[in-house]
Amino acid sequence: MKITDNNERIFIAGSTGMVGSSIKRAILKKINIKRKNNSHLLTPSREELNLIDSSLVKNWFIKEKPTIVILAAAKVGGILANSKYPANFLIENIKIQTNVIESSLACGVKRLLFLGSSCIYPKHASQPIKEEELLGDYLEKTNESYAIAKIAGIKLCEALRNQFKFDAISLMPTNLYGPNDNFHPTNSHVVASLIRKFLIAKRDRLPSVTCWGTGNVYREFMHVDDLAEAVIFCLENWFPSKDTAPKDTFGNVLSYLNVGTGKDITIRELAKKIAKITNYDGKILWDNTMPDGTPKKVLNVNRLMQLGWAPKINLDYGLTETIKNLDKNLF
Repeated sequence: MKITDNNERIFIAGSTGMVGSSIKRAILKKINIKRKNNSHLLTPSREELNLIDSSLVKNWFIKEKPTIVILAAAKVGGILANSKYPANFLIENIKIQTNVIESSLACGVKRLLFLGSSCIYPKHASQPIKEEELLGDYLEKTNESYAIAKIAGIKLCEALRNQFKFDAISLMPTNLYGPNDNFHPTNSHVVASLIRKFLIAKRDRLPSVTCWGTGNVYREFMHVDDLAEAVIFCLENWFPSKDTAPKDTFGNVLSYLNVGTGKDITIRELAKKIAKITNYDGKILWDNTMPDGTPKKVLNVNRLMQLGWAPKINLDYGLTETIKNLDKNLF
């Protein structure tokens, strides 16, 4: 299956966000190679289509008739935002994903890819984390609401595949960074938050930068453009109904797979890298009163890599390019 075929109408839900915009760029590159007309790529803005409104979503699907759906839309944020607005993260994400998935089923969409998150896994999951760890223990409290919403989306896709043979698959990406990230002072994820801190400190000649937590926890980071390529690869090459598709340790069909680099780094080392790239030579301080979150989180990505996909952008290059191309007026 080639998603760039002329008869496919591809809907990217969340096409203006970091992930959605990266997927859009990647698909446009492939479309422009094969055909000049890219009118079959559907990327409505939030103003054009409010995904929280079920009736609007249903009517849009009836009118536009997408054949492939990539569900990258979500309410996202870092530890502080998740801790401060748990109800918003739970309610809004469940509404968004349920509306899109149900309308996809009702309107005869051929393939749907749902993007989850590595935070769906238990706080103390065995490392590197295999897909079987899902629902094996309790979640990290600081992003529990977001994780529960994502788990609901994964299980809805799985249930519709089992009950109605609906061709829905899910990917669980690790921590992402890259162009079009959210650099909000309190609601951003760790890479964007650190980049912001060090660029401001460099600009204002601050003697030190204070980072959250101990800095000793481990995280895995992947450039968003690698995820975009994985999305396209899976839509074209991963079919759970095939005998050769990945299975779990019990031989059951897997409808969700991890996607990441398989390599982790401490937040302390990450901060040092970003300080070096931004040419900041002040002190790096750590606020131990702030939460660290899960102590270690790195994904086992063997199953996806065995299908033939692999990440291409290493962390040093990805961070350098992200910072180099960043609009400094954001700060």
